[in-house]
Amino acid sequence: MTQRLNLVFCGTPRFAVPALEKLAAAGHRIHLVVTQPDRPKGRGLELVASPVKQSAQKLHLPITQPERIKTNEEFRAQLTSIHPDAIIVVGYGRIIPPWMLDLPRLGNINLHASLLPKYRGAAPIQWAIANGETITGNTTMRIDAGLDTGDILMQREMPIAADDTAETLAPRLAEMGADLLVETLRGLESGTVHPRKQDDSQASLAPILKKEDGAIDFSRSVHEILNRLRGFQPWPGAYTKFRGKSLQILKALPAPEQVPPAAIKIIGNDLIAGCGHNTSLKILELQLEGKKRTTARDFIQGYHPKESELLGS
Repeated sequence: MTQRLNLVFCGTPRFAVPALEKLAAAGHRIHLVVTQPDRPKGRGLELVASPVKQSAQKLHLPITQPERIKTNEEFRAQLTSIHPDAIIVVGYGRIIPPWMLDLPRLGNINLHASLLPKYRGAAPIQWAIANGETITGNTTMRIDAGLDTGDILMQREMPIAADDTAETLAPRLAEMGADLLVETLRGLESGTVHPRKQDDSQASLAPILKKEDGAIDFSRSVHEILNRLRGFQPWPGAYTKFRGKSLQILKALPAPEQVPPAAIKIIGNDLIAGCGHNTSLKILELQLEGKKRTTARDFIQGYHPKESELLGS
């Protein structure tokens, strides 16, 4: 039986929703859910609540959405009055200030979607796939003043399938991580989980994604390009230029042909692009700027790309 703990939950994205729901289902008292303010989205720029807020509303949990927390005295007084045993942080999107770190007896516990110290930072799932990893996992850790540098509490591995994208892997990690959080709290309370220091010499970084990360470098091998295509879904994707317009590559496979890097080769209805290290990319689906998603066959028939025409310009 899990000891019922007094918790504050800080989170924003869809990845954090299973953690909130499973902590509630385990019987913990979630006195407050802290999430980012509603943000404008879509063409109408209507305010949209975060996935965590929507989940908290369904669970009838109290919610607060402060714009800032570091020097917010009202927010500080609110958290202090709760006397939380632990503050749970999953993708909240704010740096946790020292006063929050010192508040709960069990600490501020973070769920991070990598096997720390590998892939510290904002985009661990995306960079693990983009770098060709075949194993990833989750870490629960105590937050300290550094970037994902706190003591490790528990870890669990998960394989990355050859066809996984960031969109297919993230939900599985979220579900597994939610269970790991419940186990971590149980272990901390029973004294069976013991924090251990990270080995900083083994650390790698997973910085927040930028638009330019999706630009295809055709000097890379086809496997490097395909890993980045899988990792950078749904944004920034994998893109190049065709006749001066942005061209998104949405689905592709390795091809046996040897074609110069960035050069196009047409073989029947197949659209081949040369990559580095004597490798090539067979493009299956793509989308030209301002147009709909299409197959390589329809693209060839519609735009008549010339043999040896170069992508990227």
